[in-house]
Amino acid sequence: MDVMGDMATLFETGRFVQSSGPDGVRDETVEAADEAAEEVRRRFAAEAGDVEAMSVLGSMLLRRGDLDGAEPHLRAATAAGDRAAANNLGVLLHQRGYADEAAGWWRIAAVAGSAAAAHALGRHFRERGDEPAAEYWLRQSAEQGHVLGAYALADLLEHRGDTATERWMRVAAERGHREAAYRLARTLDRRSAEESGGEDAARAAEGAEQWYRQAAARGHRRAALHLGAILERRGELKEAGRWYLTSAKDGEARAACALGFLLRDAGDTESAAVWWLRAAQEGDGNAANALGALHAERGEPQTAERWYRAALDAGDDNGAYNLGLLCAEQGRTQQAEQWYRRAAYAGHREAANALAILLLQGGDRTGAEPWFSKAAEAGSVDAAFNLGILYAGRGAGEEALRWYERAASAGHAEAALQVGMARLRDGDEQEAERHLRCAAGGGSAEAAYRLATLLDARRPPEPAHELGEPAHEKTECEEWYERAAGQGHRRAQVRVGMLAAARGDVVEAARWYRAAAEAGSRNGAFNLGLLLAREGSEPEAALWWTRAADAGHGRAALRLALVYARRGELSEGQRWADRAVTLGPREVAQRAARLRDALREELSA
Repeated sequence: MDVMGDMATLFETGRFVQSSGPDGVRDETVEAADEAAEEVRRRFAAEAGDVEAMSVLGSMLLRRGDLDGAEPHLRAATAAGDRAAANNLGVLLHQRGYADEAAGWWRIAAVAGSAAAAHALGRHFRERGDEPAAEYWLRQSAEQGHVLGAYALADLLEHRGDTATERWMRVAAERGHREAAYRLARTLDRRSAEESGGEDAARAAEGAEQWYRQAAARGHRRAALHLGAILERRGELKEAGRWYLTSAKDGEARAACALGFLLRDAGDTESAAVWWLRAAQEGDGNAANALGALHAERGEPQTAERWYRAALDAGDDNGAYNLGLLCAEQGRTQQAEQWYRRAAYAGHREAANALAILLLQGGDRTGAEPWFSKAAEAGSVDAAFNLGILYAGRGAGEEALRWYERAASAGHAEAALQVGMARLRDGDEQEAERHLRCAAGGGSAEAAYRLATLLDARRPPEPAHELGEPAHEKTECEEWYERAAGQGHRRAQVRVGMLAAARGDVVEAARWYRAAAEAGSRNGAFNLGLLLAREGSEPEAALWWTRAADAGHGRAALRLALVYARRGELSEGQRWADRAVTLGPREVAQRAARLRDALREELSA
């Protein structure tokens, strides 16, 4: 236990005055010699009856751990009325195990005005469970400016839920108590989160950062961790990394793990692995999971599994979930189900969703639904969407829509698309547009295409240019068509090609038609054929029309019938005309029938 002497008295003795060399660095040998000389001087003075010397000599011996040597000097000084000696005598007796006798001397020193003794006495009563007495003496100490007394009082008041806690924690923090600064920061941090915006939340967040910074600067490793997290969220990654590093070097496993993620995101996976390894060896499950994922990406499933198991042993349920994923990837379905179940029963919502998907894939719809529900109720967005699919599949449209809306409100793009389509069917274009915009903004190509068609239907005809040429400015619907087309949406690609052709950009039109056709779009192939035919490349056009017709495009079959008829290949022309009649639509079928009959007559002539 540290000596809790009256520091003012001890400083007045000159006990802590130290000399240093010309370069400002104190030589340890010189320091030891000075201390020995000081002790001899104090001993002579004590033997001569100097009460202050007795007190200081006793404190010196107490600090050194020489309890037998310190006690007579402290008792003598205490008998002469030295309050610092009374306090230190209490410390000595406490170390010997005589707590009640120690409290008696602390009381004498505290009554005489020793803030340190009042603090020690307050601590004594708190350990005994006498909180009223503890509060009285700790308050005496705190009000005299004793930093440890202020912190201990704040700790006691916090335990009781007293509103004065923050005031005394702040007093201790302002006087340099790093744990008080950290705890004050935590209080302000929680307040900021609870306020959820506004000036009060902003002030609390600013105060939290300030106190985290002060505690971290004094070597508080958890404060450094939290400060790093604040800076990382704000995008100040370089400074965040410095505080994570400081905290990690001081032994904070969570900081080592966070530093690993920061390095990984910067592309330095080797350094990230070093810090994850350090954190995992200290029992951090998140770091063990990160190492497992890293080895899985490298194609080292056995090592990955070892680290996932280590994460599970550390109490991280993600370990079981990741083991499930690993087994599923390897086709070990039974083991995957077991790991998913373990994580799901522990409350892991994504594991519950994965388990439901696995059961559904195995044909167990009855077993899957409760797990989807459990995951969705726990906040899994994917599970809510999957429940929507499940209900839609059994024709329960309203229930499906309810889950789609829940997932959409959490930002699930495909769920928002389903809600948008449902609103379109109901004729509510305004709500449909809102959801389609959310889905398209979230990356859904189908939503971008449907939003474009919705906007396209509202678009008025383009006005003629003054010189008789259409003036073209890209509209919002074209931008959404292009976004969907860029994501590989075939119908959007065809539409973008048509828009380009309409404004005379044949090259751009051909590019998009070809992209759609090569992806399997029969309309893309047909339109590309039309474009090539107009440009004089009928043989190549026929190739694309053949692809479109083979995919069921009636107009393409009719075009091929006309091509072969003009070439004089009447039998081939008749064959494609027959195909066009079968494929339709009605207008095409009628024209194809007339052409087929004419070709038949020609062949029979």
